[in-house]
Amino acid sequence: MFGFSETQIATLVAVSVSLSFPLLCYGAWIMIDAEAVTWGVLTHHLSFIFPALALTTVPLVVWMLPRLFEQFGDGLAMVHAFLGLQAYAMLAFGATGIVRIFRAKWEHDLYHDYDEDVLLDEIGDENMRFWRRRLRIGVFGYLVFWILAYVVGIARYFVRYNIVG
Repeated sequence: MFGFSETQIATLVAVSVSLSFPLLCYGAWIMIDAEAVTWGVLTHHLSFIFPALALTTVPLVVWMLPRLFEQFGDGLAMVHAFLGLQAYAMLAFGATGIVRIFRAKWEHDLYHDYDEDVLLDEIGDENMRFWRRRLRIGVFGYLVFWILAYVVGIARYFVRYNIVG
């Protein structure tokens, strides 16, 4: 691909995915540390999350997925693919919650004019507590499966490309 060896591309993919982790952690910290989630806090958070997702998803779509079927005999590749798929499934699960939360906060103008007395559970959908829980489970699940997939992927990288030993 583009005149690079498979080992060079695998190294670039490993570096790209590795660089996404600090961005994911910092993006999460922004939300955890915020007393009030305003529009500014949300956009600041997303300015780290979107690049992190791109650093992981672009290599997945461009390099990993097209090569998946060639690697059915490699058990470690299948474990890596399974865990990665679970991570993205959890991300999709959480996204169904964030869409409802985002819509409710937008409709009540809570991103520009934050009112500390208005509880998120009191606005929008009567199931707001459910959507917030769904978002938390999705984000937590994504990170757990992402870390597991990352560890297996890095182990596979070292074994497959004979980096150590």
